Amino acid sequence: MFAVVRTGGKQYRVATGDKIAVEKLAGEAGEMITLGDVLIAGEEGKVADPSKVTVSAEIIAQAKSEKVTVFKKRRRQNYRRKQGHRQQMTLLRILSVGGEKAAAPKKAAAKKAAPKKAEEAADDSAE
Repeated sequence: MFAVVRTGGKQYRVATGDKIAVEKLAGEAGEMITLGDVLIAGEEGKVADPSKVTVSAEIIAQAKSEKVTVFKKRRRQNYRRKQGHRQQMTLLRILSVGGEKAAAPKKAAAKKAAPKKAEEAADDSAE
């Protein structure tokens, strides 16, 4: 399943497992956030209701993007100004889109389900 989300004045097409760099968001590395402004969602040619879709992400890091040089010059006026800028950004890993979960939580859920089956088997043998 994919979704198009809006954050920081830009739109991003995301799916489970994607990594994206967005404008700076509040939070520390390792925190979970929800991207709430979902514009459209779908899966294999089918469009889903975006109001029912949620996009969960994990903050990987807070970083700076590449340096941009701003150079102004007016010919024959002896006017030159050089300035640099590095935009703050947040690196995100998309964990789930809609009801879909990431691969790592599924493995953890499978491990938790296995002991329950063993307990049921022990109950059946006790009878």
